[in-house]
Amino acid sequence: MEQPSLLFILVAFIAVLGPLVFFHELGHYGMARLFGIKAETFSIGFGREIFGWNDKRGTRWKVGWMPLGGYVKFAGDADVASRPEKGDLDPDHFQNRPVGQRFLVVLAGPMANFLLAILIFAGFFLAIGTLKAPDAVIGGVEPDTPAAMAGLKVGDRILSIDGRDTEDFDAITRTVILRPGAKVPIKIERDGVVSVKQVTLAAHVEQDAYGQEHEIGRLGITQRFGERETMGPIEAFAAGTKRVWVLLGWMIDGLGQIIFGTLSVDQLGGPIKMAQVSGQQAALGWEAAIGLAALLSINLGFINLLPIPMLDGGHLMFYAIEAIRRRPVGDAAQEWAFRGGLALLAAFFLFVTLNDLQSIGLVERIGRLIG
Repeated sequence: MEQPSLLFILVAFIAVLGPLVFFHELGHYGMARLFGIKAETFSIGFGREIFGWNDKRGTRWKVGWMPLGGYVKFAGDADVASRPEKGDLDPDHFQNRPVGQRFLVVLAGPMANFLLAILIFAGFFLAIGTLKAPDAVIGGVEPDTPAAMAGLKVGDRILSIDGRDTEDFDAITRTVILRPGAKVPIKIERDGVVSVKQVTLAAHVEQDAYGQEHEIGRLGITQRFGERETMGPIEAFAAGTKRVWVLLGWMIDGLGQIIFGTLSVDQLGGPIKMAQVSGQQAALGWEAAIGLAALLSINLGFINLLPIPMLDGGHLMFYAIEAIRRRPVGDAAQEWAFRGGLALLAAFFLFVTLNDLQSIGLVERIGRLIG
C-alpha cells in the first residue's frame, strides 16, 4: 500500500492528537471549576502562542506551535508543572486547596481520556453492534506450530496462559502476542480433565500493509467465530468500558514484559511513530482513524498515571504521600524529584525518537553515509 504524504501524516497526527490532549486538559479544568479553582491558562501545545483569547473568567485559551501536549495553569502555579509559588497563602489558589481536591483535579485528566475512549467504543457498538466474543475453545490447530507440537487439539478449552486467565479467545491472542519466543505454561481442559502443557511460543515477524515489521508471539490455533450482536445505549456503554479495561490490562502486561526483558524495547514508539501510524490509519478511512484515537486516548491516560514526577501520576504520588504524612513533601525533595522526572522523560523521549528513526530506516541511511 502506498505511504501517505508527509503533509497528510502531519495533518492527521495533529487532527488525532489535538482532541485527545484537549479532552485530557478539559478533565483537569472541569474538575477545578467544580471546586471553584481559577485557571489562568488553558493551552493546547507548547511554545509560542499561535492564537488565543480570554474568556469572561480571565482564563487565557490558546494554541501553541508545538502540538505535542498541553497544560492548564491554575492560579498559584509557578509553572506549567503546577509547582507552587513561594510564599503563596491565598486559599483560593490550587496549591492551597485540600489535598483531596488537588488529587481529584489531577486524576480527572487521565480519567477524561478513558471516558473518551469508552464513548468512542460505545458509539461503534451502538452503530454496528459487535461480534460475540468467541470463547477460549480451539477451533483449529495449524500444522508445524507450537500448538501442534504440544498436542493441543480442536475442542480443547484454554483456561490460562502463563498464569493469566483466558476468559475468551481475545484474551488468548493478547497474551500470546506479547510473548514471542517465550516458554509458557498453558492450562487446558479436555473432556472434563484439566492439564498443563509447557509450550514455547513462536517468534513471528509480521509485516503490515506499509512494509513495517513487528515481532509477535504465535501459538498456531484458530478460533470459533461468534455471532454479531446488536446493543442498546446502556449495553454499548458497558461494552465500551469493558473494552477499555481489557486494553488497559494489555498495556500494563506489555509494560511488564518490557521491564522484565521478555519484550524488546524496540517495540516502543514515540511521536514520529505516532504521526506515521496516525497518517496510515487516516488513509484507511475515518473508522480506522477514530479507532486509533480511542487507543491513543487510553495510552495517553495510562502514561500520565505512571508515578513519574512531571506527569499526573507523579503529582498523585506526592498527594498520596501528603495525605498519609499529613504534610506536603519538602520543597527540596520535590525540586529534585521534578528535575529527575524531567531528565527521565527527556531520556525516554530521545530513546523512542531514535527507535522511530531506526524503524523508518533513517539511522541506517545515515550510517551508510558516514561509512
